[in-house]
Amino acid sequence: MSDAPGNDVHPIFAPNPDPAEAALEARELGRYLLAKSYFDCKEFERCAAVFLPEPLLAGLLGTNPNETASAKGKAKAKAIAGFSDYTLPEISQKSMFLALYAKVVAGEKHKDEDTEMIMGPQDSGAVINKQLVVVSRFLTKWFEERKADDGTYPASQGFLEYLYGMVLAKEKNDNLALDYLMQSVHLFPWNWGAWQELTNLVSRVEQLNKITPHLPQNIMSYIFHANAAVNLYQQGSELADSLNGLLGIFPTSSFLLTCKALLCYHSKDLFAAEQEFNKVLALHPQRLDSLDHYSNILYVLNRRPKLAFLAHLCSSIDKFRPESCVVIGNYYSLLSLHEKAVQYFRRALTLDRSCLSAWTLMGHEYVELKNTHAAIESYRRAVDVNRRDYRAWYGLGQTYEVLEMHAYALWYYKKAAGLRPWDSKMWQAVGSCLQKMGRDRDGIKALKRALLADSYYDTTASSFGSAGTIDRMSQMDPEVLLQIASMYDRLDEEDEAKAYMELCLAQEEGAGGADEGGGPAGLGESIAIHHDSPGVGSDGENEGAQGGAGADGGTGVTFATSKARMWLAKYAMRAEDYDTANRLAMELCQDGVEVEEAKALIREARSKMELANGGTLEDDAAVETAAPEPG
Repeated sequence: MSDAPGNDVHPIFAPNPDPAEAALEARELGRYLLAKSYFDCKEFERCAAVFLPEPLLAGLLGTNPNETASAKGKAKAKAIAGFSDYTLPEISQKSMFLALYAKVVAGEKHKDEDTEMIMGPQDSGAVINKQLVVVSRFLTKWFEERKADDGTYPASQGFLEYLYGMVLAKEKNDNLALDYLMQSVHLFPWNWGAWQELTNLVSRVEQLNKITPHLPQNIMSYIFHANAAVNLYQQGSELADSLNGLLGIFPTSSFLLTCKALLCYHSKDLFAAEQEFNKVLALHPQRLDSLDHYSNILYVLNRRPKLAFLAHLCSSIDKFRPESCVVIGNYYSLLSLHEKAVQYFRRALTLDRSCLSAWTLMGHEYVELKNTHAAIESYRRAVDVNRRDYRAWYGLGQTYEVLEMHAYALWYYKKAAGLRPWDSKMWQAVGSCLQKMGRDRDGIKALKRALLADSYYDTTASSFGSAGTIDRMSQMDPEVLLQIASMYDRLDEEDEAKAYMELCLAQEEGAGGADEGGGPAGLGESIAIHHDSPGVGSDGENEGAQGGAGADGGTGVTFATSKARMWLAKYAMRAEDYDTANRLAMELCQDGVEVEEAKALIREARSKMELANGGTLEDDAAVETAAPEPG
């Protein structure tokens, strides 16, 4: 045969280059087609029996399938003896893979049948695939016999390595599974199933970066790296450029478009994520994969009509897909029909117990229903499915915090923060929990990390607690600043407390509230920016005291900034800065927050000013005009 025709044939369709394997495949062709037809008809046990009958596999366990061992010790001894003396059947790797893979799938089917009702009294989640032991021993024996002196397996095609890696992963032998899966993608890089198993095994970015140089350098490896980074909740321009480069090659790929949408989702750009999912839905209207994530985005954005349309679409395409059930459950949750939402999430889990979104969202619903025990169990199952899911860890922390078990809550919040170190919400939860435990100093560190997380992830360690870095941030959360200031106040560090109260107050007007000189704005300057700030709406409907945003993109007056203003007014009274205290209290009256206490401060400040200046004290009517008119 000439080389020219072979170059035009894709490796997946090319004949086996090994003569011995090619001869075995030719001899088994009829039986292989029969077994494949059984597999396509979902008769998995029958498919496996074509090449590997049950009595033949029972020899691996050292027992007859019709006998039971009388004692555990004797059974174990017989299994070891039978395993060492076992002779592998002489069949091709192609047929062996089909038979063993059918055995694993049959075991998964029986596992689902033996499992109790979701969240039922007997549902411990401890049911295992009973076929894993025999498949694992068979493949261990096969690889031991064919291992060369240099550690390779001559004439191997990569599929048995993939199957062995998958079985080892199910047995929690992750390191060995990683080795065999990497061998598999080197031998046959077009098997996306092997890349998916690799993705499931990679739990850290450092681990992904470590294995990347050892992978085959081709487009499959490039797609794997982008997909694994998205699954690890990575973000940034480099990953976005990688996905855009791949989309330049495959512009209508639903998989790559979904990865791009999830990248926007993990970056908290929900509007961009919604637009990307709209593109996927327009190009592939019958595709249900990952629509559960789309429903989460619509839920957060409160897009009720759109979520209703999506739920109807999924139900019309396939109402018994787990993704469809999750979308419908999200719709009922948005309607505050939490019992109905739980019903659909349980239906999704009945269809697929590894549906991560259903476990996590069902935990959220049980929290809403005040069923903390069921919520904790749901979150734990989500963690069992995927230990990288920060939402499940965060949900566990929230649930234990509701139960006032702050030590447990802190541990789970730290796990969530470790998975999402750039997410300020995670660090804010850690800081708040530390605050409730009375560990104010540690709480301050965590909350400062929350302030710096989103914009300064790469330099957090060096700039932690740096005033210059804080000032460079265009917008900070006033609630976090108020918490930091309050903890400094409890530690009797008034100067630090005052600085963070001023920063909290400065957020009403955004970036313009801080000095360019490297420190927080002065007390007089920080209050001067409060009034006469226009709202964000051009029609003026968002103007006013409560909720009006600052001209430079600030938060406007909030409960946190009003609390900071009250603290600063009282601080000014203690510092005998009565003019500043009077102005702050007047602004509090305009805010409509703690008006009576603010009026008392105005009277006290004016009294002190009158005594100091020898002037005449204004009457109470002037104080009353500081308060906003009713209506």
